[in-house]
Amino acid sequence: MGTYVVLAQFTDQGIRAVKNSLQRAGQTAEMAKTFGCEMKEVYWTLGAYDLTVIVEAKDDEALTAFGLALGSAGNVRTQTMRAFNKSEFGEILGKLP
Repeated sequence: MGTYVVLAQFTDQGIRAVKNSLQRAGQTAEMAKTFGCEMKEVYWTLGAYDLTVIVEAKDDEALTAFGLALGSAGNVRTQTMRAFNKSEFGEILGKLP
C-alpha cells in the first residue's frame, strides 16, 4: 500500500454546498474503497488548500482512478503527492550507488 497526500480546493460548486462537506467526505471515503483506496485522515484546512487528505492505495493506478472519479464530481480540485515513510525512504536510499 502506498501513502498519498491529497490537497484539495473547493470549486465554486463545492463551496456553495459547503454545509454538506462532512456528508460528502463520508461518501467519498466509501467511494475510495471501491477503487482499492482508504482515506485514513481528512483535515479541513486554512490557507491555499481547503482540505488535506491522507489516502492509502494499493497502487498508483488505483489512486489515479479514485482521483479522477473524485474530480469528476465537481466539488474539489486536487493535487496529489506520493508520500514515503521512513522505512520506504530508507529502501530508496539503499538503491543509491
